[in-house]
Amino acid sequence: MSATKVVEEKYPKELKNIKLEYAYIGLLLENPKSIAKYHLSFEDSQFSDDMAMNLYKSVLFTEGGRFAPESIKRDFTYPKTSEQIYQLKQKLKIEAANNNYSIESVFSKIKKLFLLKKYYLKAPTKKMQDQILEIKSYKRYKEMTIEELENIVSQIGVKRGISEGRLNKGVTEFLLEGSSSLTSGIPLPFPILTQVFKGIRLGETMAFAMPSNSGKSRFTINLAAHLAFVQKKKVLIISNEMSEEKMKLCLITTILNNPEIQKQIGHEIKISEGELLGFKFKPDNSKEVKTDKNGYILKEENETQQHFVKRLKKYSTQFNNVIAATDWLNSQTNNPICFMHIAEHTNDDLYKIILNYYYKEGVEYVFYDTLKTDIEHIGNSAEIKKTATILSNIAQKYKIFIGSTLQLLESSTAPVNLTINDMAESRTVKEVLDTLCLFKQINNQTFDDYEYSEIEESKQYKSIKTYENPDVRYYACVVDKNRAGAKPTLLFKLNLAYNEWFELGHLRMKQKLK
Repeated sequence: MSATKVVEEKYPKELKNIKLEYAYIGLLLENPKSIAKYHLSFEDSQFSDDMAMNLYKSVLFTEGGRFAPESIKRDFTYPKTSEQIYQLKQKLKIEAANNNYSIESVFSKIKKLFLLKKYYLKAPTKKMQDQILEIKSYKRYKEMTIEELENIVSQIGVKRGISEGRLNKGVTEFLLEGSSSLTSGIPLPFPILTQVFKGIRLGETMAFAMPSNSGKSRFTINLAAHLAFVQKKKVLIISNEMSEEKMKLCLITTILNNPEIQKQIGHEIKISEGELLGFKFKPDNSKEVKTDKNGYILKEENETQQHFVKRLKKYSTQFNNVIAATDWLNSQTNNPICFMHIAEHTNDDLYKIILNYYYKEGVEYVFYDTLKTDIEHIGNSAEIKKTATILSNIAQKYKIFIGSTLQLLESSTAPVNLTINDMAESRTVKEVLDTLCLFKQINNQTFDDYEYSEIEESKQYKSIKTYENPDVRYYACVVDKNRAGAKPTLLFKLNLAYNEWFELGHLRMKQKLK
């Protein structure tokens, strides 16, 4: 047996028992008829020793060939033979007879061990593998039947996101550590919301509601870019609104104009989404090249795109900086923003998409734009709560953050007075969310009715500054739900042309003088 080859790296040592493997083979060789009942399928034949596997195949096709079910022989190759193998068979038969092993007992032990091996190899995460290994050390593992072990292994998949433990264990360390998931999360690009929500926390669901065409998808891209390229996290965006092409253009616009990301790129760039879409770039020296009335380099009549690009590289530093930025974006493979566009889908499709990216890419931050009923329940607004509940269960079970956008009604409600009643569809969705923010644009004719301050309950409030640029907007953000505590009303300034979102402070109606 010393000449046999042992596979050292496939299984952990806790799951290896070569002595048991040879005992099983010896019993089969001593009584080949027993393979009719005590056989292993190809998938279940998780031998650690190559020679033991070869001997098992020998029993299948030779010694016990008349008794082994034909269905069991599928996928197996024929065994090798040699004088050394023959001598080993004789030795194992003698050992089996002298030790008086029970085939029932040995088969039960090896089947349980091989099941653990099989599921260990199939487990998609280190945590699940550890849980499977732990079964071997259960106090009553020896008493466990094969069926009971199957049930326990399958339960590990169900228990994947259930946190088990003793509440009174490690409580001092828990308190002193001060960095549990209850207190710490990934910062948002907005200081007050970060403080209010305790950051973006795994295992929670967050929703942002806005009226139609207010920038829900662009806000999603802004947050996703912050998580991926500032916080270095893998992100998944599932969209039933914007196409991949539109999302990609918005992402480029976002990273070009984001100060935090500009530091990593190495260039300060100011360029709008419209300029990118129109391929409009300004020259370093307008005297060296033809420009239009707005100062952009003109593409000559009948000029190919390839030749135009060459000229842009020659005359426009702005263009070269944009290309350097997109090259940088393309290189960010360790923290990608994955994207999935779904037009018609069921809640089951949504569940499978998230789980696929969770296991395949290691994604832990997901955005769903926009939260709607699935295709099976179009028109039934109450079903939105069901979808939100499924997302909440996924978030909790797999420790994933899931952010969603929702639709607000076009109502006459003043922005600072928004409530869940201004939701376009099911208002009960709020019940299953951890946090909910309601956004609405402030009409520029009502700016004088509002004031804001960087700190809450300040003695000095500022008036909202008016801009001539129509792309500059102000939104009120009402925190309608927050399991972490405070629910302030905030003022945001944004420019959708550059996908810039700035949190200015706490917002309120101007106080009347007494």
